[in-house]
Amino acid sequence: MTIPIAVLVSGRGSNLQAILDACASGALDARVAIVVSNHAGVPALQRAALAGVPSAVFTVRAYSDRAAAHQAMAAAIAGVGAELVVLAGFDHILAPIFFVRLRGVPVINLHPALLPLFGGRGMHGDKVHAAVLASGATESGCTVLPGDDAATLAARVLDEEHIAIVEAIRRFAPAEAVTRA
Repeated sequence: MTIPIAVLVSGRGSNLQAILDACASGALDARVAIVVSNHAGVPALQRAALAGVPSAVFTVRAYSDRAAAHQAMAAAIAGVGAELVVLAGFDHILAPIFFVRLRGVPVINLHPALLPLFGGRGMHGDKVHAAVLASGATESGCTVLPGDDAATLAARVLDEEHIAIVEAIRRFAPAEAVTRA
């Protein structure tokens, strides 16, 4: 049984690509049913198009407010029958109506640092890694090495995210939908 998933993205889409690759290789018995973004023209949408995956963009500007945009996102996700939602580099905190509309559908959020210490408004991309380093923390998504800057830490964390997101999907998928590569 192949599980249909929705992937929410805001930028490059390297975690989306890891999911698409795992699905294509059979490492994960899932299919990306839709890619949703809150930003038009981002590379993640190009990755979706290259993989033949439908996508949709819901910018807050196009709606009366954030809740309306997130409700529309949830409706699109429900419309494709997604049984799992994966936030893979999605830079918005979802409005409660999103979860109400998708009641019962599990949601996985991938974040590159320890929560709640390095989360919340504005904590995405290199801002997260810079905050980790500025705090003096020695652990993040990966152990912080002497001489790390935001870019080197981000690169190591991203490599681990690609592994972790596939494993997280595997753990949430029904047992009959999971295969081991």
